[in-house]
Amino acid sequence: MSITLYRKYRPKCFKEIVGQNHIKITLQNEIQTNSIAHAYLFCGPRAVGKTTFARIFANAINCPKRKTGEYEPCGQCDICKEIIQTKSLDIIEIDAASHTGVDNVRENIVGLARIASSKYKYKVFIIDEVHMLSISAFNALLKTIEEPPANVIFILCTTEVHKVPTTIISRCQRFDFRRICVNDVIKKLNYIVQKENIKIEQSILESIARQCEGYMRDAESLLGQIISIGGKKITQEEADLVIPRSDINEIINLIKAITKKDCGTAVRLINNLVDEGIDIKIFTTDLIETLRKIMLNKINPEYSGLDLGETLEIKINQITKDLELEQLVSFIKKFNSARNKIKDSFIIQLPIELAITELCIINSRKPNKLLDIKQAKTAGTAETAPPQFALSDKANWGGAVSAPATPVSQVAINKKQIIDKWEEMLSQVKKYNHSLPLILKNSVVEDVKGDQIFLTFKYKFHKDNIDKPQTKKLAEKALLEIYKTPLFIKTKVDKSIKINGNLSNNNNAPDNDITNNLLKTFGGKII
Repeated sequence: MSITLYRKYRPKCFKEIVGQNHIKITLQNEIQTNSIAHAYLFCGPRAVGKTTFARIFANAINCPKRKTGEYEPCGQCDICKEIIQTKSLDIIEIDAASHTGVDNVRENIVGLARIASSKYKYKVFIIDEVHMLSISAFNALLKTIEEPPANVIFILCTTEVHKVPTTIISRCQRFDFRRICVNDVIKKLNYIVQKENIKIEQSILESIARQCEGYMRDAESLLGQIISIGGKKITQEEADLVIPRSDINEIINLIKAITKKDCGTAVRLINNLVDEGIDIKIFTTDLIETLRKIMLNKINPEYSGLDLGETLEIKINQITKDLELEQLVSFIKKFNSARNKIKDSFIIQLPIELAITELCIINSRKPNKLLDIKQAKTAGTAETAPPQFALSDKANWGGAVSAPATPVSQVAINKKQIIDKWEEMLSQVKKYNHSLPLILKNSVVEDVKGDQIFLTFKYKFHKDNIDKPQTKKLAEKALLEIYKTPLFIKTKVDKSIKINGNLSNNNNAPDNDITNNLLKTFGGKII
């Protein structure tokens, strides 16, 4: 078995490429519609597929058996085999790092571009690390790139696009490559180990994917080293011999300890890291970055930026599900401040220990803000009998419908007050979740009793979305900010209701989106 996995499993067609979908789809469409440009610029970090894309693209546009409207090369014809084996005379790969001079450009590019292809439809020049060319070489190349022969295509690859003259960039179609996400790297590694018939734990593959930091070639090389040690069955102990130490598990354990207010465990973890020679400043930086990702995920549940692999993401979500956004902000501020003090501290871990201790104290004394607000509103008022909710189908409402736990004050919110400021509430909730206002616009306020607002939806899809705990929490937060009183949402579905976008229960409202849009645009009313 070859351990140079990145060469053995280099993609040979578009469907084998993982990630970079924004580039893959564009190039596929160009091939399908035969709208090929004369020059391309592939820029981005190393080991993310620039040269691989260039080779597959060159193969696809030259494959004689590719049918009209398709984009994948057949991979079986003589031309495809020549290109895959890098034996083609008309697919010319040039390393600009070793051909920087103007003479090399004139001989190897300008001169060869004038010679017609023998059997290929296009002659393709793939120039790797093009930013290494000298100014004179770029000037010699400029005119040829601007007006090349009809059958010549240039693909320029670079990791430092800022060093490429703007005169060259402006004559190319530019594609910016990104680092590959952890899940895509894991997908490729799973494919390799299945092909090689190797037994390996998923957690090891996730560790490799996190360690490579988005560089596919690094991940494949690291997997190859592990396979050379463990053979067909790889254990965690064998993998640890090769995979550099990662502190992500310690970061998760630290967050867990602080969340549980276990100050002793958290401080002991930090001191153990210092004793093991870990750079505590780098560890704190990684901790802040992880907390930032968790915070962003809290702000918008649709954000998927943790990118740590499924196993760790599930573990983090379990630990932080009860953490409020305010607590996460406090965590980040404390550790960011502590990180800046590490350099000047005579005990290097002292700023981190102080931050942990303060967070555990604050966490243990965190007041219940909603309870305080309710108590403040009911203080000094006479108790009144709680109002009864008169709807007969209470069992259909999402969540248990119960009378308010505390008596309703004289300034209790009513249905009219809700409707009057509903548009303002939708604007407020949009700050937390852009899709939530669209869901709430498809509801009708059925009633308001005490601290419970009863929303009726026409479609179960909208009800299910608002009933998600995180989504409901955002909506109730916006309600609190606009109406200055805690309100809790209860939901049900009634397909017979009429929705006209403004919470009205008017059954005469037209149930027609086109009519509604015309009325809103030009004014008027239904007679």
